[in-house]
Amino acid sequence: MRMVPGFSFSGKPVQVKQLAMARGDQIYVMRPLLSVEGVYEHHGIDCGDGTIIHYHKGDDAVITRTTMEAFARGTPVYTKQQPLAFIPDIVLQRAESRLGERQYNLLTNNCEHFANWCKTGKNESQQLINYGLDLSQIRSLDSRRMIEEAAQGGDPVTAMQLLNHAQSNISVAQSTLQDQYNRAQQDMTTWERVATLALKQSREDLARAALERKVQAKKQAEAAKNQLAELVGIRTTLDRNSLQIKQRLTPVS
Repeated sequence: MRMVPGFSFSGKPVQVKQLAMARGDQIYVMRPLLSVEGVYEHHGIDCGDGTIIHYHKGDDAVITRTTMEAFARGTPVYTKQQPLAFIPDIVLQRAESRLGERQYNLLTNNCEHFANWCKTGKNESQQLINYGLDLSQIRSLDSRRMIEEAAQGGDPVTAMQLLNHAQSNISVAQSTLQDQYNRAQQDMTTWERVATLALKQSREDLARAALERKVQAKKQAEAAKNQLAELVGIRTTLDRNSLQIKQRLTPVS
């Protein structure tokens, strides 16, 4: 452990703890919520030169490179241990590839999603899973039957509101799934490169592990592609239901 100078919220110099960190490490600090200290983890990637790449939230949430002091805000910094991860060079390449991104979403693309994706290739947030908010486990597509029933009977005004809400959700889902598909494709290429490098170094164990991760990424890409195709079918159904509802809303002359 070593100590580096930092600043507290009051602006007074403090000492920030760095706990066995190294280049390419996934690190985190505990941040307050509604004036309650230490409620949630804020994650980032250690660049090894005193800077951190993370989702920095000021007036606008953006992935940027800041000083360790700006990341820590006077609190202890911890290392997130991962059982299987990219080598440091790949972790940094992945983090730098998203510098300037402004697509923060608490449920689908928060700071932990970003750091996990850089370190392991998995776009997930254990904190959300712990709180029961893992969107990958929520089947929003089950609403199609309810929409169809609302279109064929009941209050057409309410049905139209429900349909508009569903269409909005589908647009968000399509954007999220497309992003997941693109990242899975990128992961396939990355793990293939890692496997090739490992074989050149006669590390068949690492090559095998990398190829297994490539297979996982391929499955994720295929799953996202299938869900995107399913969304196309759902949108077609919604468009048909929209016509039915509009006909019921149009007064007969």
